[in-house]
Amino acid sequence: MMGINRIGIRLFQSSARIRAAHFDTRKFVIDLQKEGFTPQQSEGVVRIVSQSFNDGIDSVSSQLVTKETLSKMTYQQKVDFTKLRGELQTLDRSEFTTVQTEIERIRSDLEKLKTKIREDITKTSAGVKLDLSLEKGRIREDGSQHELHISEIDTRIDQEVANMKMQIDGVKTQVMQWLIGVCTGTFALVLAYVRLLT
Repeated sequence: MMGINRIGIRLFQSSARIRAAHFDTRKFVIDLQKEGFTPQQSEGVVRIVSQSFNDGIDSVSSQLVTKETLSKMTYQQKVDFTKLRGELQTLDRSEFTTVQTEIERIRSDLEKLKTKIREDITKTSAGVKLDLSLEKGRIREDGSQHELHISEIDTRIDQEVANMKMQIDGVKTQVMQWLIGVCTGTFALVLAYVRLLT
């Protein structure tokens, strides 16, 4: 790429030299005199500029290449490019094969992983179902035990209430008997007192 750039620069310089060969020194001297230079000054300036121009052109022309050399360089670059393209294609094919092999390996690994995950999910769901079934059975058993305890407590409460009713009835009877006895005794005392007074 750099060789092509150099060749382009040299060809550009060559065309600049062709344009410089048509430099009109006489016209330049006249133009300088019109600007106020003396003939000697004008010729001196033109001579210096021409000499500098020629030196630059000679320096540039020494670096120019011939058409034959340019053709050889172009041909060599074409050969190098063709060789590079072939190497790149070979490398691309090799890389493509490697990538394809790697993709197939990854695909196989993914299939194995999917199968393993399915098996794990199946095992886990079976374990969870079994645990849920056992938990349901335990809850049913606990529920039946609780119901049994509740019915026992209800029975005991009913018995206690019945006992308390009996005790209350007994206390009522005793209180009534005591009140009747007190009332009777009081009435007898009142009667006795009345008899004593009369």
